[in-house]
Amino acid sequence: YIHFYNNERIKSKLKGLSPKKFRKQTFQISY
Repeated sequence: YIHFYNNERIKSKLKGLSPKKFRKQTFQISY
């Protein structure tokens, strides 16, 4: 649930980011 929500949020926020940066951003927003 949280993972899906984060993915949706990140997608709308950061478009065209590499998977690695994508994950880093997700972690930063999560915490």
